[in-house]
Amino acid sequence: MANIDDYNDQLAAIQAIPDEETSEPAIPVDVALQEAENLHHWSLDDAAALQVVGITTDMINELPVRAGACREAQSIWNKDYRSQQEAQKQWAEQVPEAYALRDDLLASLRFAYRKDEALLGRVSAITDGNGHADMIQDLNDIAVLGRENPDPLTAIGFDLDQLELAATRADELADLLAEANGDKDDPNASKIIRDKAYTHMKALVDEIREAGKYVFRNNKNRLKGYSSDYWRKLHRKQSSTIDTATE
Repeated sequence: MANIDDYNDQLAAIQAIPDEETSEPAIPVDVALQEAENLHHWSLDDAAALQVVGITTDMINELPVRAGACREAQSIWNKDYRSQQEAQKQWAEQVPEAYALRDDLLASLRFAYRKDEALLGRVSAITDGNGHADMIQDLNDIAVLGRENPDPLTAIGFDLDQLELAATRADELADLLAEANGDKDDPNASKIIRDKAYTHMKALVDEIREAGKYVFRNNKNRLKGYSSDYWRKLHRKQSSTIDTATE
């Protein structure tokens, strides 16, 4: 099956994993996925011997399915995470211009409404508050106030299209800020699914490895296939570093 099919097939089981039993990957996900695929092929050759201790061929053949689901979950999270990063970049680029637009529009409203205390009071009310969300609301409030009271603005040569620009930018910036903050299509939700998919895959990997280590405890040639090559190489590297440091 394709990874997306594996993902859809396994999604219910993945989502059912309790949060407290969910683990973040301890090794790079691409490495974990490859090791699961390798274990599938390795253990198939030992299917008869593993059957004796409860590891069925169906369990072995489920390894690439769980790996495919995890691979798809990783891709989904990567996409969402990159989308948030891109939104943060766009926000950083656009926010100075947005504040400048807000301040310029407020200056025009203050001048246009300078002889009308009621309207000037509404302009002052718009300036209350601070922060990005408030700035976005200010743009929308400016558009509403200006549309309701266009004559004084026209009298000073103000371009009323600027009010539509303010309203449009308010909508766009609200969406962009939500994406940048992770409030819209929260990438953390897809990360949780990725972690659960990894946990789901690792549970089967661990079960087959434990069985293999027991069955082939006296057969070094077959035993080596039931441990993580990543951790084995890392341990060897660390040992070599320690030995070098003590010389």
